[in-house]
Amino acid sequence: MRRLLIPLLCCAAGLLELASCQSAPAAHAAPRQPSAVAQSPSPAQLPDSLRLTPVPAVAELPDTLRQAIAQLHHDLGPAATDLRPAVLEQACVGYLTLHPTGRIERGGLLAVADMDLPNTTERLWVIDLAQRKVLHRSLVAHGQGSGHLRARRFSNAEKSACTSLGFYRTSGTYGGIHGYSRRLQGLDKGQNMNAFDRYVVLHAADYASPAYVREHGHLGYSRGCPALPPEQYKQIISTVQTGSLLLLSGPGLASRWLDGPAAGRRFARRGWR
Repeated sequence: MRRLLIPLLCCAAGLLELASCQSAPAAHAAPRQPSAVAQSPSPAQLPDSLRLTPVPAVAELPDTLRQAIAQLHHDLGPAATDLRPAVLEQACVGYLTLHPTGRIERGGLLAVADMDLPNTTERLWVIDLAQRKVLHRSLVAHGQGSGHLRARRFSNAEKSACTSLGFYRTSGTYGGIHGYSRRLQGLDKGQNMNAFDRYVVLHAADYASPAYVREHGHLGYSRGCPALPPEQYKQIISTVQTGSLLLLSGPGLASRWLDGPAAGRRFARRGWR
């Protein structure tokens, strides 16, 4: 009986720790030996709990555009190896659908984060579509309410401490408690429209650094912000100027902007411009 009770008590303690949401880093995993920032393991190396969720293809996407996105992925080179083609497809379709509406003023630039990847992976990419080049790649933290190594739970609610999926428009910068930061406006009703009021922003955090990964084996957690490494945040925030598009992708993403036919028509007329 005692052998059965001990694991149950340990499990309950873990649940209590998760329930106490905090913006400070959480270090409840055993420290790893110092190493480089981890790259995405192959599926065969992953336990079931870390197997990535399949990303559905965008419906009714014209073959010409699907091929163009595949070519873009190829041209981005080694820096985009861990950027899953289906996630890049989501980001490109959203960009092509949103840009003509005036919600995204800055053309030719796209930022995308695959929050289904482990947070030990550099899972944020900033892409120059015209030059077919990855401008920045970095670690990015998810909200404490969303999970441990991978973000599995998402919420648009106040005080949820969760990441919110969907497309975002970058807004103005300001100097806050985390220093130089950039506001974000959610563009997906029901998924991230509260982001501006929740102060979900791009900012720096010590717990989003490679050094933190080497010491603890995972990143720390935000209150829902896509927090960035202190070594890279200024360059990234400066690049994604007001009016740029950011996609936070993950399991369960549903967006009206994933409109394959509309994206195909836009691409046929103007390409990535």
